[in-house]
Amino acid sequence: MENQNGKFLGAIGQRAKAETPLFFKKLRLAGLMLAAIGGVLVGTPVLLPALVIQLGGYMIVGGTVLTAASQVSVKDDK
Repeated sequence: MENQNGKFLGAIGQRAKAETPLFFKKLRLAGLMLAAIGGVLVGTPVLLPALVIQLGGYMIVGGTVLTAASQVSVKDDK
């Protein structure tokens, strides 16, 4: 069981280190910016409406997922 998990995690690591297509590089950057803006909204010391803070949390989650999915996308050399 542990050998299969090791192979799976190794494959993910190899995909993360492989060359990423240009489209996904741009998506990764957009995800990072989205997460950063969400972090600013959530962490600002100024009193903001609850809706804005909740939107910031959603932006953090969405940006993180977009960045992670874009990072493991690889070029298909076929």
